[in-house]
Amino acid sequence: MRSLIDILELSVGEIDALMGTADDIIANPQKYSEKCRGKKLATLFFEPSTRTRLSFEAAMYELGGNVLGFSEAQSSSASKGESVADTAKTVSCYADIIAMRHPKEGAPLVASMNASIPVVNAGDGGHNHPTQTLADLFTIKREKGRLNNLTIGFCGDLMFGRTVHSLIAALSRYEGIRIVLISPVELKLPGYVKSGILDKNNIEYVETTDLESVMPELDVLYMTRVQRERFFSEEEYLRLKDSYILNESKLTNAKSDLVIMHPLPRVNEISVGIDKDPRACYFKQVLYAKYMRMALILMLLNIQ
Repeated sequence: MRSLIDILELSVGEIDALMGTADDIIANPQKYSEKCRGKKLATLFFEPSTRTRLSFEAAMYELGGNVLGFSEAQSSSASKGESVADTAKTVSCYADIIAMRHPKEGAPLVASMNASIPVVNAGDGGHNHPTQTLADLFTIKREKGRLNNLTIGFCGDLMFGRTVHSLIAALSRYEGIRIVLISPVELKLPGYVKSGILDKNNIEYVETTDLESVMPELDVLYMTRVQRERFFSEEEYLRLKDSYILNESKLTNAKSDLVIMHPLPRVNEISVGIDKDPRACYFKQVLYAKYMRMALILMLLNIQ
């Protein structure tokens, strides 16, 4: 039995295989519509989520399976003090696979050590979000045709953004990747990510506070929101939340085949006017995420 807690638990070959399955699901949806008949996914979401929870549920339903679970800690026995370990053991009696989101880093790992069924980390605090990373990699591959020899810009909250950290870690294993880090000084990429991933893997990267100056270089621009829930001070959040807003004028010197991504939810960091731009791929990302989660469910349940 296998779980997915961290994106680096998957080899590049396994990620390629998952993308191949996702491509096949897109091309032949009927072939997969009964693959999980009789199987149940438990969605254990201890903090709010729209896209991730509904994406997992849609993925399981489209595979012919069923879903049970909760969407906030208050509606679970965690509100009575039950441990993550006991929740995982209990839910193992009802379901075949678990998708867990939790505000505490490491909670899905604890669940995986106590469950008797596969556990997928659907986001743990500011730490990891491996299925978003799979969706991001698949989006880049579908839109650019490759995952190597690319210049990828990350813009906004690079300190607390778990999707940024996970994607940088995954991209570090591909050749010819150049990273451009665009953020206010207060939200720079943490030193441990730079030393432990970028430096360790000899990935070329630059840091800047000026988005427009690097725009012509970018093949992919990954925008993020400044996350209120990660700040201790409301005053500090309000000061930084409008730091980087992408609008039409900032795209003047961008490449014609730039891929604009965002893990969503969006607040105001991408102008709605950009939604009609063919380079905007953030809603495609949502769709690609569902297909990658379908592929992952099949892999973890050992269903061919």
